[in-house]
Amino acid sequence: MSVSLDILDRLIAFDTVSDQSNLGMIAFIEDFLVSRGFRVERIEDPIEAKAGLFAEIGPKVEGGLLLSAHSDVVPVKGQNWNMQPFRLTRQGERLFGRGTTDMKGFLAEMLTLADAMHRCALKAPLKLLISYDEEIGCVGITRMKDRLKPLLGRPRLAIVGEPTEMKVAIGHKGKRSYRAEFQGEAGHSALAPQFVNALHIAVDFVAQLRNIQEEYQRDGRRNENYDISFTTFHVGRLHGGTALNVVPDKATLLFEFRHLAEDDPAQIVTRIKQASKSVLGGYPDAAHVAIHAMAAYPGLSIAENDAVVSLARSYGGGPVTHVAFGTEAGVLSDLGVQTIVCGPGSMAAQGHKPDEYILEPQLIACANMLKLAAKELVCAT
Repeated sequence: MSVSLDILDRLIAFDTVSDQSNLGMIAFIEDFLVSRGFRVERIEDPIEAKAGLFAEIGPKVEGGLLLSAHSDVVPVKGQNWNMQPFRLTRQGERLFGRGTTDMKGFLAEMLTLADAMHRCALKAPLKLLISYDEEIGCVGITRMKDRLKPLLGRPRLAIVGEPTEMKVAIGHKGKRSYRAEFQGEAGHSALAPQFVNALHIAVDFVAQLRNIQEEYQRDGRRNENYDISFTTFHVGRLHGGTALNVVPDKATLLFEFRHLAEDDPAQIVTRIKQASKSVLGGYPDAAHVAIHAMAAYPGLSIAENDAVVSLARSYGGGPVTHVAFGTEAGVLSDLGVQTIVCGPGSMAAQGHKPDEYILEPQLIACANMLKLAAKELVCAT
């Protein structure tokens, strides 16, 4: 087994589904990097038993290479797996296991490069960033931001290795997710018109969200690089009521919007709040709506002629593309680090699915790209 596959085997064995702690895996990576001379800073989560890592090796100068991956994976519960999800299994060129594509495959190649670089004379730093809770809305890196800002510097090339089939992704939409809580009045259903039904408020609010969606679809900005070229709104869950013969006094709605980088999310939030006030205008004073932010990450928009795009392509990155899913590259760009997204595997074909796998040639292509980038940007000879 190659070095990278041995590392991938170890990484897959850690159950780092987002509702679990990732500290076992973080300890493994920390020991791996410290033993190879990296300066490592663990960034503990302020709320949960989780952590991220920032590590670097080489002189503390501007430039160099930054590679970034998240440690968490999506759940396997409820999926019909034919393989053991937390054990690396090979079938020909296919390497099965939860996270092989999204995105422990890239993380394994990061660590493999780290193993090689500690033996080299370096002219610029190699920096590694490992985050957590990316799968639930880039929560971890958002909590890490204040600690990361003085550490990141200005690398010549920064890569978030989400699966793009090694194409160079220069754009994705931003996302904000919310929990809306609706307050009405409980009462006997035989007298329903005398009470404020919280579910009625909720569905009226959903209708307002659909109206906003229609406005953005009809009149909003467009970016034809995306399958859906405009900002979108989505309602994912609505819950309320205790029994059929009781008017519900409470309801909860989960919703999100995914916005073009060119659309100001603050303006969208203002529009949503106006919609909630409009809904309440049709009800008695007993009706209330409270909207709570759950998670958010910015969109990514890098110019095709940007230097980081040219660099990534010169080292073997494929054609320029945009991706439908969000990444932590938007957060890094907000911190002043121009970042592209490029990694092995296909999100559409393999990501988040049962029997997730990655093709070994994709890992080899990734390894070759990282070696070429490090040889030019980091190594002294």
